[in-house]
Formats: sequence, C-alpha cells, structure tokens
Amino acid sequence: MNINTKTGHWTILLILAFIWGSSFILMKRGLESFSYTQVASLRLFIAFLFLIPFALPHLKMMFGKKAFYIMSVGVIGNGIPAFLFTYAQKGLSSSLTGMLNSLTPLFTLVLGIFVFKSKIKWHNGLGVVVGLTGALGLIAANESNSFNGSFHYASYIILATIFYATSINIIKKHLSEVTSVQIASLALMFVGPFAGIYLFFTDFTTVLFSKPGAFTSLGYVAILAIVGTALSIIVFNILIKMTNAIFASSVTYIIPVFAMLWGIFDNEVISIVQLIWIGIILLGVYLVNTKKEIIKELKLKKAELNLGD
Repeated sequence: MNINTKTGHWTILLILAFIWGSSFILMKRGLESFSYTQVASLRLFIAFLFLIPFALPHLKMMFGKKAFYIMSVGVIGNGIPAFLFTYAQKGLSSSLTGMLNSLTPLFTLVLGIFVFKSKIKWHNGLGVVVGLTGALGLIAANESNSFNGSFHYASYIILATIFYATSINIIKKHLSEVTSVQIASLALMFVGPFAGIYLFFTDFTTVLFSKPGAFTSLGYVAILAIVGTALSIIVFNILIKMTNAIFASSVTYIIPVFAMLWGIFDNEVISIVQLIWIGIILLGVYLVNTKKEIIKELKLKKAELNLGD
C-alpha cells in the first residue's frame, strides 16, 4: 500500500491527531499520582528505552555532521515541550490544552519564512490563518473552560508550540535525508538518559509502591510514551518528509477536535457554534495541503465559466 498519496497523508494526519488528542487525558491520569516533572521524565525515559534497539545501529550519527540538528530536535522538539505541557496541565483542562496546541502551524509558518527562509505559497499561508482563526474561535466557544486567569499556564503551551515549530523546520530543512526512525530514536538518546537519571533522584519509586493507583498512572504514562511519543514521532517525521512542514504541523488543528470528543465521554456538551469552528479548522487544514496545480485548475474552471457567460 502506497501511503505517499493525498489520501495517505490525510489518513496519517487523522491517526496522529487522534493519538495526540488523547495524550492530554493520559497526562492528566499520570499527574494523579506523580509530579509534572516525573510524568515528563517518565514519558521521555520510557520512549527512549523503547527506541534503543532502533538507535544502536546508528550511534555514530550522534557524532557526525548532523549531530547538532538531531540533538536540537531531541531537546527542543521532545525534551523541553514534555515538561512545559505537563506543567500547564496542572492549571488547564485537557481540551483547552489541545486547542492551544493548534498554534503550532502558525509558528511553523512564521519561523519557516523569517528564520529558515522557506518558501510558502500564498494559499498555504491562508490555510494557516483560517485554521488559526478556527482554533481561536473554538477556544472562545469552549464554555466549559475559563481562559481568564489561566494565561500563566497557557503561556507554557504557547512556548511549547514555538519549540515544536522550530523542531519541525529543522527536520524539514536539515534532516530530510535522515530516516524518520533514525531521527526519533537518536533524538531521544540526547534526552532520555538524563530523564532517567533525574527520576532516580526523585521519590518516584516511593510513590509508585506506596500511593494507591500509582501503577495505573504509570500504565497511562507508558502508553503516552510508547504510542504518543516514540511511535508517533516516527510517523510524524515520515509525514513531514512526504508533505511539508506546514501540512504536517496542521495536525495540531485537528487535535482539538479529538480532545473535544474525549469531552463527550466525560459528559461535556458540544455546541453548534463549536462544530462550526471545527469546520473552519478543517477548511484551514485543506488549504494548507492544497497543491498549486489544484489552484490553477480552479482558476481555469472559473475562467471557463466566465467565458460561458
């Protein structure tokens, strides 16, 4: 099966959105027993352990010409955001966190243009603006959460999205010839061991064996680490290479949709207004992935219609 098609790209995008849209709930469950630094460290350390077999054959790359870029992806694309997100989850709901995460494509576009000198087509930029408008509208329409007084925690999510955007641009510009498995496994080699060392000096084991429900919380974090971090990073890096940085990062526009669907299971009410904003988000994602050839085709059809008049 060839996944490098438009249908394949969208399928991967939706799968990633579902996984990452669920990760905020998993973080919350982990925070029921462990501190935010322990949850973040566990996520990184478990993901690192899971990917060690894939990293071992390529360890020499950690000292090669791409080492700095791989380390950068590990630190600013995986390490720092893991701590920023778990800290923010202490003061924000899972759904609102998912919604704020949708700022990533905007920063990907801005950094791509002004820092990485990427060329962006006008309709891709329009898609980012439309998607961002939908995301902000969805936040405003989220009546079950109050944004007032939460900006302190929200600022950590915003900072994390800037780090994500930087990492995405680094992968697209400097690591295009490195395989997705190599990027994911080697990037975690730069942060995973340190996360494990940190855990050793905390009360993690004491909490694990003394606090009721701690093993269940650990199970949620393990799922988050293996599925939501290790495997998803590989798939996400594949998507970046097959499409472009803007389309790949637009997964964060769809994440709020799945975050809200999780809210339904918690008996939250989804309003018509929220559904409208979700539709605008999806329109933005479509514009981000619209090829130049499709735009030309639409213009030709419009010209034919005008001639027909």
